[in-house]
Amino acid sequence: MGLLIFSLNLTLDGCVDHREGIADDETHAFFTRLMDEGGAMLWGRVTYEMMESYWPAVARGDEEAPSAMREWAVKLEGKPKYVVSSTRKDFPWANSHHVAGDLREGVQKLKDATPAGVLLGSGKLGTELDRLDLIDEYKLLVHPRIAGHGPTLYQGGLPGTRRLELLSAEPLRNGAVAMHYRRAG
Repeated sequence: MGLLIFSLNLTLDGCVDHREGIADDETHAFFTRLMDEGGAMLWGRVTYEMMESYWPAVARGDEEAPSAMREWAVKLEGKPKYVVSSTRKDFPWANSHHVAGDLREGVQKLKDATPAGVLLGSGKLGTELDRLDLIDEYKLLVHPRIAGHGPTLYQGGLPGTRRLELLSAEPLRNGAVAMHYRRAG
């Protein structure tokens, strides 16, 4: 069984708005390494649609992009992408699949079928999956910024505090810090 790894960009004040992080070569290289290590991506519909609206065009060369962004886009094209949605059923982007039915059961089946692990990259879905105790590890990239607005990580709340064990903390040259935690026993 593979791990479910929650991975997001966030600011010091917890903002997860994708426009507030540092989107440079180093950040894209970091997430490309994470994607390479995992067996699949898991997103909610909103994140999927945001990604679908831009990255396939970068992979095709229809959008100008630095080499690190293009590398991410090309690898993302080939990566299995799973989407949780109750309102959309059709996901035409290459290697995209719908997680239908019971959320706990569907995500557990995905974990069981993906020994290399599943990289979860949606804030609201992350909160829901944490409520179901399905997240095993957290790989958060904390950016040296204070956004002063939301959305914020775990904005919807959890039923209780999650105790985590720090596995590593790696500062990047751009000032962001890659934090790797796992759930504490």
